[in-house]
Amino acid sequence: MSKRDFYEILGVSKSATADEIKKAYRKVAMQYHPDRNPGDKAAEEKFKEAAEAYEILSDADKKAKYDRYGHAAFGPGTGGGNYGGGAGMNMDDIFSQFGDIFGEDMFGSFFGGGGRQRGGGRQRGTRGSNLRIKLKLNYEEIAKGVTKNVKVKKHVVCNTCTGSGAKDKNSTQTCSTCGGSGQVRKVTSTFLGQMQTVSTCPSCNGEGTTITAKCGSCKGDGRVYGEETISIDIPAGVQEGMQLSMSGKGNAGERGGAPGDLIIQIEEESHEELHRDGLNVAYDLHISFPDAVFGTQVEVPTIDGRAKIKIPAGTQSGKIFRLKGKGFPEVQGYHRGDQLINVNIWTPQSLSTEEKQALEKFSSSSNFKPNPSKGEKSFFDRVKEAFS
Repeated sequence: MSKRDFYEILGVSKSATADEIKKAYRKVAMQYHPDRNPGDKAAEEKFKEAAEAYEILSDADKKAKYDRYGHAAFGPGTGGGNYGGGAGMNMDDIFSQFGDIFGEDMFGSFFGGGGRQRGGGRQRGTRGSNLRIKLKLNYEEIAKGVTKNVKVKKHVVCNTCTGSGAKDKNSTQTCSTCGGSGQVRKVTSTFLGQMQTVSTCPSCNGEGTTITAKCGSCKGDGRVYGEETISIDIPAGVQEGMQLSMSGKGNAGERGGAPGDLIIQIEEESHEELHRDGLNVAYDLHISFPDAVFGTQVEVPTIDGRAKIKIPAGTQSGKIFRLKGKGFPEVQGYHRGDQLINVNIWTPQSLSTEEKQALEKFSSSSNFKPNPSKGEKSFFDRVKEAFS
């Protein structure tokens, strides 16, 4: 079954601000929250659907990709970019996101104080930050797709403590503040009665344990600065400025926290002879006046190598030839652009005496007087037609 449009799910337009998207998500999530709809599978699916939509639209990079390519931007072959929403997110992850949006105190008090806890209320460490790199590709790599092995300097998990930050397994203890739950509860009296709120334990930051002796290699951080070689699958057809995302390939988190994502920004190497215009490729072909008069066969560069084309006799300067399917492929699509060859008739700038005399003989001939037919398209019409 095809996915619904994310903007439709949250009931906002594409021009909605971040605050409007957040407010809309809160409204939908409140409506379909499982605690309000116990046993209602349809409501649970809509709750997951809203979480998936918010995960994409609340992230500027992911939102830009979705606006451009729709759901196809996160499918297989997009460099590991996967929104992980809906079926990819379990309910604990969604509830964690839900708590972040509503605020832990509001989350706990609204749903009767008990709230929901991820992993028994404990969370490991702090999530690592996202990492951005630039990747330069030539036209051939863009046309066919390519796998690049890139060395990335970043925070990696400490091998000594395997990310725990502790000297050894005996160097941790249960947090005395929260008793290992990772959360603290507070009961307050209001005019409506007693209300219970749940918040992250300030002593252990929700981990449920504290370190008594730190790892000597990472000083208790659980990570060190290092280098990792990452294999990046680039789909065919990417463009300058496009961003791909690889989940979990960013900086390692502190003390076992989840890693961030790797954001890959695409850069295009300029080509010596070809120019890109979306999916199309343009090439300026210069031919001599005799070749334009008598016709000829020439070889032109393409992104797939070289190709021979026939120049008919009487070809005019500005004529555009089209090589169907010789352009760039569409990302996650079936369409492919064309190569457009713009003919320029080369006019010599210096002539010998003999050459001048030969040309002067034809200057008065009616065949050498410009006489475009009424049905011939103008330059602007040809350009518009070629790039449409």
